[in-house]
Amino acid sequence: MSIAEIFRVLARRWYVMVPLTLVGLVAGGYLYRTVPVTYESQSQLALLNSSRVARPAPSYGNPLAYASGSLIGTADVLIRALQSPETVVVLRGHGVTDEYTVDFAAQAEGPLLTLTVKGEDRAKVLEETRRITRYAEEQLQALQEQARVPEGYYVRSAHIVPPQKPVSQPKSRYQKVAAVVVLGVTAAFVLSFVVETWSGARRRARGLPGRHATPPVPRPGAGRVRRLLTRPLDATAVLTGYLALALFLPSNLALPALGGAGTPANVFALLGLFWYLATWCTGRIAPAPGTRTMRNVVLVLAVTVLMSYVANQDRISSQKEILAADRGLIVLLVWVSLIVLTTAGIQDRGRLDVLLRRLVVMGSVVAALGLYDFATGTNIADWLRVPGLNSSVASVAVLDRGSFTRPRSLTAHPLEFSGMLAILLPFAVWYAFDPARRHLGKLRRWAPVVLLGGGLPLTVSRTSIIGILVVVLVMVPRWKPERRWAAIGILFGAVALFKVLVPGLIGTITGLFSGSLNNADSSTQARTVKYPKIYEYFVQDPLLGRSFGTFTPERYFFTDNQYLLTLAELGALGAACLLLLGLSGVHNGGAIRRLARSESDRELGQAFFASAMVALVVGATFDTLSFPMFAGVFFLLLGAGGSCLGFVRREAAGRSAGGGPAPAAPPSIPARTPDSPRLVEI
Repeated sequence: MSIAEIFRVLARRWYVMVPLTLVGLVAGGYLYRTVPVTYESQSQLALLNSSRVARPAPSYGNPLAYASGSLIGTADVLIRALQSPETVVVLRGHGVTDEYTVDFAAQAEGPLLTLTVKGEDRAKVLEETRRITRYAEEQLQALQEQARVPEGYYVRSAHIVPPQKPVSQPKSRYQKVAAVVVLGVTAAFVLSFVVETWSGARRRARGLPGRHATPPVPRPGAGRVRRLLTRPLDATAVLTGYLALALFLPSNLALPALGGAGTPANVFALLGLFWYLATWCTGRIAPAPGTRTMRNVVLVLAVTVLMSYVANQDRISSQKEILAADRGLIVLLVWVSLIVLTTAGIQDRGRLDVLLRRLVVMGSVVAALGLYDFATGTNIADWLRVPGLNSSVASVAVLDRGSFTRPRSLTAHPLEFSGMLAILLPFAVWYAFDPARRHLGKLRRWAPVVLLGGGLPLTVSRTSIIGILVVVLVMVPRWKPERRWAAIGILFGAVALFKVLVPGLIGTITGLFSGSLNNADSSTQARTVKYPKIYEYFVQDPLLGRSFGTFTPERYFFTDNQYLLTLAELGALGAACLLLLGLSGVHNGGAIRRLARSESDRELGQAFFASAMVALVVGATFDTLSFPMFAGVFFLLLGAGGSCLGFVRREAAGRSAGGGPAPAAPPSIPARTPDSPRLVEI
């Protein structure tokens, strides 16, 4: 269904579209006028050790100061005490009735606390900030008195930032207004096509011809814009637009009103879902047969996320956690869109191959930009500015490890960059060996393998090396002996080449793994020390967790492990869904390889298998689904695997039933005529 056809339906059903859209706009305007502006004030306290801490105190000394040790533990105890329900009641008695939070200061490496108060009355917010700051100092004193710390060994506090003048925070109001307007427009859009479908059914029941039984073709001599609007779309074209936005725009850029979930790629994916619904409602497309499994798996995940969201409505949460949970629902809908578009929307096998090849080419461009970052020691993403988009995360400085710059290209972090390259590398190898591409030069076929595989070690991370090992262990043993030994020789040659061209890189990487095994690496220690803390949050709601998207680093800490993060946010049920997703991808790859009749399809099945295995393994090395580019490509590949399995199943069923090729699925777009523009495929 083309864009012009969608607008024609909306024009015919104006009596549905216009009133509901106006209702949404009026409701949004009402909220804008009635929802009060929120003001925020902050202060910061630093904890200082006793001047007598150099001499041991009687008995056990100061248990809060850990006798000349770090004061991070002291700060953590004070934060927990100030956020306890008992303290909330006490502070209400002191006049602090607005929402407040106490946490470590952003990017602080010491005992520096930030106290934040939000409310609707500017003067009251400032006074409450002063009161809670004084109470924090009193509480620190009371905790030490309760522990019977000798007076000379008390931990002291100092005002680093006094209570600041409250500033307005209009973002929450804008988000509410945007949510109401989007809801109204979405309802108008869906109901317009429901009415169109109902009207078409009535016309058919009366024996009348349906409207536009044949999709209109642009008239000869039509302008470029008209041809674009009237050209029929398919899922591959829509998903290509999504990939272009997801991979070629920095993943931290988003629409201000939607936060981190409002990236242009996510918004485009939701529009793509609306396109599919419109096309499906008008009978132009039907879900591809044999592809229901992946949609059912994502449905289980969606139900789990919604159950967790509803179950945690009664939990005392900060405004940031509530907004984070809302953003989590938007991200979930984006993932559902990608699965639906790939499994149900792609009706032609050739178009699926086109999508995968475009993904490999775009991923190679991202890898090339990462190589530029490594060579120049810069972040190319920091140079890109898009009007109307703001960064949803704090600025990430150029990260170094050893004497090497860790590239991140257009991703948010070097770990996301390495994970992206690792899950795309198997498809680059399939692309190079695909018999249908042998007519191309070796440079065009093997350049993606060199860029993706060569970029992985340059990230100087364990994730990249683990990803390479998984790809090699999954794919190489399945090859014929001559190709297998050639690949092993190339791997050893690549190691030698890196040792010559980038001196010290191999030693730095091996040092990372040896430090991890000896527990001498600081990043490994930072990960393992968080395991008991995650357990504390997990036991609070072991089944459904704290709600998807709420365990943010600003409020809690970085987990660097997707499985631990899922345990905290979605409980044991969510962790089971995460494993089910990964195993479904593995199943897709294995089933494709088992049922395929051509060598190219068997290679593609092994690529899906290896990519899913990489995603399963690297989920233990960083929080994969917190990064929009990696998560989007991961779900798109899951859906593409389910779609490919459907094609292979139908082909195998057709061969076993009649000995001939399986019947083709009904086309979602009309066949190209000699006069229609030629479709150029990558």
